[in-house]
Amino acid sequence: MADQLVVGIDNGTQGTKCVVYSRGQGKLLASAYAPHDLIENNQGRREQEPQWWVDAATRTLREVLAAPGVDPKAVVAIGVSGQQHGCVPLDREGRVLRPAKLWCDTETVPQCERITAAAGGKAAVIAAVGNAVAAGFTASKVRWLLEQEPALYDRLATVLLPHDYLNFWLTGERKTECGDASGTAYFDVRKRIWSPTLLRAIDPSGRLAACLPELVASDEPVGTIRPEIAQAFGLSERVIVSSGGGDNMMAAIGTGNVAPGTVTASLGTSGTIFAFSDQPVIDPEGELAAFCSSSGGWMPLICTMNVTVATEQTRALLGLDVQAFDALVARAPAGADGVRLLPYFNGERTPPLPRARATFSGLSSTNFTRENLARAAMEGATLGLRYGLDILRRLGVSPREIRLVGGGAKSRIWRRIAADVFGCPVICPVSAEAGAMGCVVQAMWCADKLAGVRASITDLAGQVIRLDPASRTEPGADTARYDAVYGDYLALNGALAPLHT
Repeated sequence: MADQLVVGIDNGTQGTKCVVYSRGQGKLLASAYAPHDLIENNQGRREQEPQWWVDAATRTLREVLAAPGVDPKAVVAIGVSGQQHGCVPLDREGRVLRPAKLWCDTETVPQCERITAAAGGKAAVIAAVGNAVAAGFTASKVRWLLEQEPALYDRLATVLLPHDYLNFWLTGERKTECGDASGTAYFDVRKRIWSPTLLRAIDPSGRLAACLPELVASDEPVGTIRPEIAQAFGLSERVIVSSGGGDNMMAAIGTGNVAPGTVTASLGTSGTIFAFSDQPVIDPEGELAAFCSSSGGWMPLICTMNVTVATEQTRALLGLDVQAFDALVARAPAGADGVRLLPYFNGERTPPLPRARATFSGLSSTNFTRENLARAAMEGATLGLRYGLDILRRLGVSPREIRLVGGGAKSRIWRRIAADVFGCPVICPVSAEAGAMGCVVQAMWCADKLAGVRASITDLAGQVIRLDPASRTEPGADTARYDAVYGDYLALNGALAPLHT
């Protein structure tokens, strides 16, 4: 049997990654990356032009398909991952009406409050869909368009998520799947359907329901690539495009997090910590995101909005490269001599403080050092994820180990801090491209099912995803110290929260 190649395209906030995986050789053959620009202002606006994603996908796809040993005609499937919660509004002809508001956009906080009130309050919303209308979710962006740009809303024909839009570019199909759909706040995660209650709360006219894409199962392809795409990249016209999913759902698959007991934490621009569940996990407080997975189950998740944001802001302030910054962190003691950072540079989603701002505290004439500022930044970002891990534990998720991904996971000192703060062993996958590798595994799953081959995604993930034993870090002597530091974090957060509401 000729070798089969599978492509993964991972659309993130900062850029797009593309990989090619050989099923016959069991390894990645090529990878490429292209950055994205960002539209932002001081009122919380965070937007991107969807055409930038297409341009980045085009550039990276051309690069990997031209790599040595890659035969474009051997590609059988493509999987797409996309940053969650973004709102891509299309007209009837498939034209983008305006820039896409992103997951980190907090300009729509007033719309969250109005949708929640219209649906009968927070408890009623959680009862209807399993999630609160959090800042950043798609629902408030749609309502913002209705209120702020009604002429464009009148032309609205379809609301897509970022990964849906790339699938639309590849196939011409306006479809989505339950994992990414569950991050809209108008999708019922228990029944896996669009929620009439939340749709009416967003748009009382009832028009929005007709603007939603068709839902497909996680193991179903969206379609085959358009002939013009096949011709442009030298691909077969039989290439299928899998259902795909949100970046966190694909990262779950790409870390082998497809069965109970495994937890993944992403140390990226934002931070996420999430698990697999074979049943819905609903948080009555609404802090946990009760998502569906893109592997057929559910994926309880906590998101914080500032992880490498905190370290990169501090690193830039200190004028250091990454290696020098890590060395500075390592020279400071656990707890940074009492210096603390609440890293809310972009506001915060968990705890729900979208209007919050970052705060350094505990500074004195003796501990105000570069080392302590650097350490406090890394610790502050990690303590926010500890807050999320405690919510997961409260709801019955008990991790045996935590698999780390994202840029921060490459740092040895950050892995040490994470193991101590979490009180749990941490380990990294061999491939740092968790989202793109998740796309590969899911695309294989869809292709096998279409070909009549019985294969579970658990088995496929076990074959493809490998862990790096050298990265494994056990909790150490500072674990007890970090329990006390975490208490400081909770107290400081509680004291300052009233200033940010």
